[in-house]
Amino acid sequence: MPVSDELRQLALACLAETDAARKSSAVSQLALRWQQGQIKLDAEAELQTGLIIPGRPAKPVLVPPLQVKRRAMNTVTGRAALIHALCHIEFNAINLALDAIWRFAGMPPAYYADWLKVATEEASHFNLLKDHLQHLGFAYGDFDAHNSLWEMVDKTKHDVLARMALVPRTMEARGLDALPALRAKLVQAGDDLAAAILDITLRDEVGHVAIGNRWFNYLCQQQGLAPLPTFEKLCVAYVAPKLRGPFNLAARREAGFTEAELSALSAQ
Repeated sequence: MPVSDELRQLALACLAETDAARKSSAVSQLALRWQQGQIKLDAEAELQTGLIIPGRPAKPVLVPPLQVKRRAMNTVTGRAALIHALCHIEFNAINLALDAIWRFAGMPPAYYADWLKVATEEASHFNLLKDHLQHLGFAYGDFDAHNSLWEMVDKTKHDVLARMALVPRTMEARGLDALPALRAKLVQAGDDLAAAILDITLRDEVGHVAIGNRWFNYLCQQQGLAPLPTFEKLCVAYVAPKLRGPFNLAARREAGFTEAELSALSAQ
């Protein structure tokens, strides 16, 4: 099967793309071709790559999280720094969705379709935030950023169960908790357009976390594992970040977390 006609190979090619604009455009084209039936899926192929992944531009410069400067929200530069941080999260989120497609063989076709949907929506979020950043007089890459989201993607590259548990259900689910407070800060600063973008982002992120929950629970069922203790063991094994409240329990419920999981989360 030619590379140009196979979904997982094409996802890998998108992942390796270093230019952010070309990456997001390539993802949109990939989704369109998939919807039009122009692309086949080989779910069983064990793919290998010599490519450098994820492909990323020379900027932003990546630094440890504590070295990312905090700026006052009452300045344009401060708002731009926040928008830039969110834009970088969305760029990494495009990459993590593409990685979930190419890396893990043997999943049902719906798994790959789900993660292509995630990649497409993350690309849309990235473009909305990038364009708003330009409206404020800045560009993606103008501020330093950190890489903690991708670091967890890399740590879980050998285990799809760990990936589903610790990336969408843990790292991305933190966004469900954080976005409402960030939105309020932007409204207070008078940036209603940015707040509207976060409304779109939060709506879609609920769906992305739900996809993580769907496939985590599927894998637990396939392997005869109890989801909650399995999740807790994986958090310890992979040194997942400790989650701190307040938690957006309504959004987490909508994303498919059980009451037992929410109780365990609140008890931390």
